[in-house]
Amino acid sequence: MKILIAEDDFTSRLLLQEILKNYGTCHVAVNGREAVTAACSARQANEPYDLICLDIMMPELDGHDALYQIRANEEEHGVISNHGSKIMMITALSDIKNVHEAYNNLCDGYLTKPIRKADLLDQLRQLKLIDEPLT
Repeated sequence: MKILIAEDDFTSRLLLQEILKNYGTCHVAVNGREAVTAACSARQANEPYDLICLDIMMPELDGHDALYQIRANEEEHGVISNHGSKIMMITALSDIKNVHEAYNNLCDGYLTKPIRKADLLDQLRQLKLIDEPLT
């Protein structure tokens, strides 16, 4: 699996990398603009990310705007959202407005911080990115 982690907080980024490294190659973006650039470049090279983890509160471009731009780029390339990258919002924001906006912009999953490995892996199972059984 090819994974992009877009997270400006070092500790959260490191934790996600540590959990996800066993499931694929992890690339990192430290803000929303880098995430959009990485996702669009990968799509253009015909090597899209299988999973993109987006924080909402990031500098330069927040996760909502990054999600919107990534989905727009997929659409420009003829990819409908349920066939594009699986995009999971991983954020401290759990209010209904942010959750609704994320799903409205076609995210595939939403986890709130603090990140718990079991919850993350459960989301990956639901997205059919991993099939390992519960332990």
